[in-house]
Amino acid sequence: MSAAPAAPGTLPRVDDEARAALFTDARTVYSFADTPVDDKTLNGIWELTRWAPTAVNSQPLRVLYIRTPEAKERLLPHLDEGNRPKAASAPVVAVLAVDGRFHEHIPRLFPVRPELKDHFDADPALRDRITSFNGPLQAGYFILAVRAFGLAAGPMGGFDAAGIDKEFFPESDWRSLLVVNIGHPAGAPEFDRLPRLGHEDVLAWT
Repeated sequence: MSAAPAAPGTLPRVDDEARAALFTDARTVYSFADTPVDDKTLNGIWELTRWAPTAVNSQPLRVLYIRTPEAKERLLPHLDEGNRPKAASAPVVAVLAVDGRFHEHIPRLFPVRPELKDHFDADPALRDRITSFNGPLQAGYFILAVRAFGLAAGPMGGFDAAGIDKEFFPESDWRSLLVVNIGHPAGAPEFDRLPRLGHEDVLAWT
């Protein structure tokens, strides 16, 4: 997989193989092989995720990688019953969270407007708007980054967010947003790929 050379004044394009790996051939995975995922790869997933855009470069997403059996035992009771076998089989489970104090990094992340730190500090509702939009936005980037490393992602929304926050983030401003199982698939997909909406369903032109 590679990016095709770009003509002057244009951006490079990834090839068909890369587009397939990220989008058209990628599948949500429900059971995983026991092949480990190393720290270098997990760090690399964030290295890609952090470069994608967020409002005022706020980057409110935070990631907890759960890998040990002991940590899994703490996590599983907070997942919906149907999601527990999926997470139990994954070599890594990422809890994606948003940081309610993201603005403390603004002077470093958005140095052209360092005063925004104080602006956000005085307006909790504005901070919530930033995290409620940009956190899920970064979660989408994160899933694509997982796929870019040749791994499968299994995002799950069925969990007790308050329970996870109390268990893993009791003294921080992190709030869990999404749980993503990460690893290599255990065999073929469980069912055929589901259909997607076509151009005629979603596109408007003017």
